[in-house]
Amino acid sequence: MQDRQILVTGGAGFIGSNIANTLVEFNEVVVVDDESLGTKDHLDDAVDFHRRSVLEDNLPVEDIDLVIHFAARSSYGLVEQDPPGGFRVNVEGFVNTVDQAVDAGCEQVIYASSSSVYDTHTSPVTVTDPVKANTGYEASKLAREHAAEYLSAHRDITIAGLRLFSVYQGMQRGEKHKGGYANVLAQFAEQLAEGQAPALYGDGSQARDFIHVDDVVAAVEAAATAKLDGSYNVGTGTAASFNEVVERLNRSLGTDIPPTYIEHPMPPSVYVQYTCADSSELREASGWEPRIDLSEGIDRLCQPYLDG
Repeated sequence: MQDRQILVTGGAGFIGSNIANTLVEFNEVVVVDDESLGTKDHLDDAVDFHRRSVLEDNLPVEDIDLVIHFAARSSYGLVEQDPPGGFRVNVEGFVNTVDQAVDAGCEQVIYASSSSVYDTHTSPVTVTDPVKANTGYEASKLAREHAAEYLSAHRDITIAGLRLFSVYQGMQRGEKHKGGYANVLAQFAEQLAEGQAPALYGDGSQARDFIHVDDVVAAVEAAATAKLDGSYNVGTGTAASFNEVVERLNRSLGTDIPPTYIEHPMPPSVYVQYTCADSSELREASGWEPRIDLSEGIDRLCQPYLDG
C-alpha cells in the first residue's frame, strides 16, 4: 500500500504506532493520540503527530483518504474504572472521527474491535458466531461495531472492523508503557527475565490465540487494499495455555522459573477462558495470512533480554 493520505488514531499506542511506522515508509501518515496510553516517542520522525483527543472538533482530516481508528480505552479495567468515559472514547470518539473524515471526503475506514465480544468458546470462532457483552469494554466494542454498520449504510464509506485476538510484541518492543494492561506474554517475559515467578489465575489452563503485532499490521494493510466492509477476525487459529507460554518463555530465556497460581480475581461470568480465531473470512477476502508462529514470536519477544 502506498501513496495514500492516512490518519491513524491511537497512533502513539502499542499497535497504532506499529501501524503508523510501517505505513509512513510509502504513505503520508498523520497520527492523533492524547498520549493517555501511548507516547509520541514510539513514532518515526516522518509521522505527523497531533496530541489530540478523538472527541474533539476539527480533527486533522483534510485530504485523508483512509482512517485507521485504533483509539480506545483498550481493556476491561480501563472501561470499568470510568464507564461513561470509556463509552465516550470507544463509541462517540469513533463516530466523531469518522463523521469528520467523511465530511472531508474520506471514503475508507479500518477500525479495531476485539475478540472479547465472543465470550468463552472451546473451538475457533467465526464472525457469524454469537457475540455477547459481559463487560462495559465488550459493550463499547459492540456499540462501535453497530455504529460502523450504520455509518456504512448511510454514508458514502466502506468500514472494516478487525476483531483482534491477543496481540503481543514485548515490553522492550512497544508495550512497556501499558504496564499491567500489556499482553500477558510481555508481562510474563518481563517477570521471568527479572527472576520473578509469573502469577497465573486458577490453574493456568486458560488459553489465548496470540498474534504478533506485525501480523496485525499486515492485516490492516490487506483490509485496506481489498477495501473490505464488515467484521473480520484477526488471529492465528491456534490457542496456547498460560502454562504453555510460561514454559516456552522459560525455554527461550534460558530460565527455569515455575509459575505460581492465585485465586481468580474476576467473576467467571466476566473472564474469557479460551479464545481462538477462525480468520477464514479475512484470508479469503484479502489474501492475508499470519506469518509469525508463537515459537518465533516468543523468540523475538525474548531477544532483547538476551542481548542485554
